[in-house]
Amino acid sequence: MKPAGYFIAGTDTGVGKTWVTCGLIAALQASGQTAGGMKPVLAGSDGDDVDEIVAVSRYSSQQPGYCSYRLRDPTAPSIAAEREGIRIDIGAICRDFRILSAIQRRTIVEGCGGWLCPLTETKTMADLATALGLPVILVVGLRLGCLNHTLLSVEAIEKSGLPLAGWVANHIDAAFSDAAANVAYLRRHVAAPLLAELPWAPGSPLPAPQLAPAARLLGD
Repeated sequence: MKPAGYFIAGTDTGVGKTWVTCGLIAALQASGQTAGGMKPVLAGSDGDDVDEIVAVSRYSSQQPGYCSYRLRDPTAPSIAAEREGIRIDIGAICRDFRILSAIQRRTIVEGCGGWLCPLTETKTMADLATALGLPVILVVGLRLGCLNHTLLSVEAIEKSGLPLAGWVANHIDAAFSDAAANVAYLRRHVAAPLLAELPWAPGSPLPAPQLAPAARLLGD
């Protein structure tokens, strides 16, 4: 039985989680499935990050309540929420997810920051993913340091007990000359499959077509 959705994690912030989320939603819909996205926590709703919500909404089948918490400051959610006197409740996010799951076949949940990005003083994105019980897709931003970030993230995901459904290599630094060697290394050292390799495409408003095969693999 296929899961109700997938949790999109990243090796860091700014690695292309939104692009991957939109691409998977669009590809799943193209295969005839109802699919939508959920950005449970948005930190930076007074700035450019609000575009993440616009993008995810544009490609969703959607849907009420796909963003449970919108925080003003573009910083760690735990810090932003404390400044506004808000307590992020993982249980509330799970309830929103169940509402979405009742009206669409697949819900792609986009995390915030990296795997251990703090939501509260004691809870992280890893705790949210575990509470949702979704397989994880890891977005790897190809830049200097990505091998360390990826292997640490993979180790932490595996320790959580959640399945790592696969990873996506995203070219986010046009000047990174060792991208191919890094992808090759990760293919040898990460047991989960490479679902897609996305080209350098700064500011692209379109979901990556390279994710279509991944959507077929993950869909049915």
